[in-house]
Amino acid sequence: MKLAVYGKGGIGKSTTSCNISIALARRGKKVLQIGCDPKHDSTFTLTGFLIPTIIDTLQAKDYHYEDIWPEDVIYQGYGGVDCVEAGGPPAGVGCGGYVVGETVKLLKELNAFYEYDIVLFDVLGDVVCGGFAAPLNYAEYCLIVTDNGFDALFAANRICASVREKARTHPLRVAGLIGNRTSARDLIDEYVANCPLPVLELIPLIEDVRISRVQGKTVFEMAEKETSLYYLCDYYLNIADQLLAKPEGVVPHELGDRELFTLLSEFYLQKSNGATKQAKESDFVLI
Repeated sequence: MKLAVYGKGGIGKSTTSCNISIALARRGKKVLQIGCDPKHDSTFTLTGFLIPTIIDTLQAKDYHYEDIWPEDVIYQGYGGVDCVEAGGPPAGVGCGGYVVGETVKLLKELNAFYEYDIVLFDVLGDVVCGGFAAPLNYAEYCLIVTDNGFDALFAANRICASVREKARTHPLRVAGLIGNRTSARDLIDEYVANCPLPVLELIPLIEDVRISRVQGKTVFEMAEKETSLYYLCDYYLNIADQLLAKPEGVVPHELGDRELFTLLSEFYLQKSNGATKQAKESDFVLI
């Protein structure tokens, strides 16, 4: 199974990806996580350090694929999850899609790409061009990480548009949304009511998850020493179980930019007016 994790920049994709990878490994699957970000920090919480990138390794070997061995680019992380960082072109030049293509090409040359039960692509930022959408060429399912805010849902809507385009020529579906760092879901529910999508899980804003990222550990590893954190693992195990059930998924029909803006703006306005009215009624009662 090939998965591609997308979402607004800074939404917590890498933290979510690493914990999903561990959850899938805990379910007995052989997992490879591929970081697709020039920062090459996707797998940091799995390995505890910034591993060398494939693009740097290729450049060092003058793109002689025959001189590269699996151990040069594949590093084993916590829980037996194998890790690869694609890296990226120099800032302002080149294309991230090319780097992803070279990464997959090399892994195939090493007979590694098809040896895994799960390959998870952790993709940087929003989809703004074909290069950012390149991992969708290899994926069966897209997972979209969002929160309960306008910007993240706007990015999710753009990702849906990209999936719809790719689905014309690839067997690709959106497995669902993952609400991250939020206990509220009213805007998410408003969006999926108009752009029907499954919601796989809602992960609250929990300080221990943020701390795990800073410490370079997954919540699974932290829970080994602090058993009170085991409940955090259940969020990611639930996502893993839904994926392993091979959901039908959907080819989304995204909303137009103006339509989405109007939808969420009106929702905000109604919510604000409702809160104001409630506050006035409370004041009246108090008087």
